[in-house]
Amino acid sequence: MSEPRRLEQGATPARAPGRVPFPLTEEQRAQWRPLKRRGWKNNSMVQLTLVRFREFIREPEAVFWTFIFPILLAAGLGIAFRQRGPDKVPIGVISSGPGVAAVIESLKRDSSLVVESYDDSSGARALRTGKIALLVVPTATRDSVRYVYDRGRSEAANARVLADRAVQQGAGRVDLVRATDTYITEKGSRYIDFLIPGLLGMNLMGSSIWGLGFAIVTARSKKLLKRLMATPMSRVQYLLSFLCSRLVFLILEIITLLGFGHFAFGVPLRGPLGTLFLICILGALSFGGLGLLSASRARTTEAVSGIMNFIMLPMWIFSGVFFSAGSRR
Repeated sequence: MSEPRRLEQGATPARAPGRVPFPLTEEQRAQWRPLKRRGWKNNSMVQLTLVRFREFIREPEAVFWTFIFPILLAAGLGIAFRQRGPDKVPIGVISSGPGVAAVIESLKRDSSLVVESYDDSSGARALRTGKIALLVVPTATRDSVRYVYDRGRSEAANARVLADRAVQQGAGRVDLVRATDTYITEKGSRYIDFLIPGLLGMNLMGSSIWGLGFAIVTARSKKLLKRLMATPMSRVQYLLSFLCSRLVFLILEIITLLGFGHFAFGVPLRGPLGTLFLICILGALSFGGLGLLSASRARTTEAVSGIMNFIMLPMWIFSGVFFSAGSRR
C-alpha cells in the first residue's frame, strides 16, 4: 500500500470533480442560478409558501386555535348571553299583619314579580342571603306598607319600583297619562352581533403575531435561518412567503367565523365585502408587523412568547372584544 503524498509548500488541496465550494459567494450564486430548473413550481417563493402551509397543517394545535376555538367561543358566549327577556324579580311579603292578602294579590298581578310569603325571621334570612331582592312588610294600618331592601343593589331598587307600582295599582291608583308599548326585535343589537367582529379581530391579531413572530424565532433557534441563507432564497422571498400564507389563512378565517355567526345565530353582514376584506388585510399586516418586531430581538421561544403576550394583553383588555369599552364606569 502506497504512502499518501504530502502537499508541497504553497500548494492547494485538489477538489473532487463536480464538487462546489461551500458557502457560495454572490458571484457563484449568480453563476449557478441559470442552471436551476425552470418553472413556477420550483420558484423559491412558491416553495417557501408551501412550507408555511405544510407547517400549519401538520400542527393540530395551530388548526384548533385558529379555526375551531373561535367558533366554540362564539357558540358558548352566544348561548350564555342570548336574549331571554327581562328576568323576574323575587320579592318576599311578611305574612302577618292586616291587609296582607290584598297586598299579596296586588303583587301577584304583576308578571315581572315572583312573590313568596315569609314570617319575620325567615324573611330577614332570605333578604340577607340574597334569595329575595325586596321584603314587603305590611304595617298596622291597611293603607301603608314598608319596603326593606339594600339600596346598594340595583335589582333591589328595581324591585322597589315594581312592587310599589303593583301595590298602588291594586289600591286603585289610576294613571293620568295613557301609555302604549311597541316591541321590536332588531338584528345587530344583540350581544352575539357585538361579539363576532371582536372575535374576528382577536383571531387576526393572535394568528398574525404568533404565526410570524413565533415561526421566525423557532427557525432561528434551530439554526434554520442560516441554512436557508445558503440557498438561492432571498430575504424578501422569505418574508413574502409569510405574507402570502397569511393572506390565504385570512380568507379562511373570515369565511369560517362570519359564516358560523350568520348561519348559527343570524348575525347580519352590513356594508360592502370589499371594505371588510380591506380592513382585515390592513389589520393582519399591522399585527404581522408587530410579530416581526417581536421576533427581531428575541433569541428563544420563551422570550418571544413573553414579548408577544406583553403586546397583546392590553389589546385584549382595553379593546372591548367581549364587552363594550364605552360601557365601563
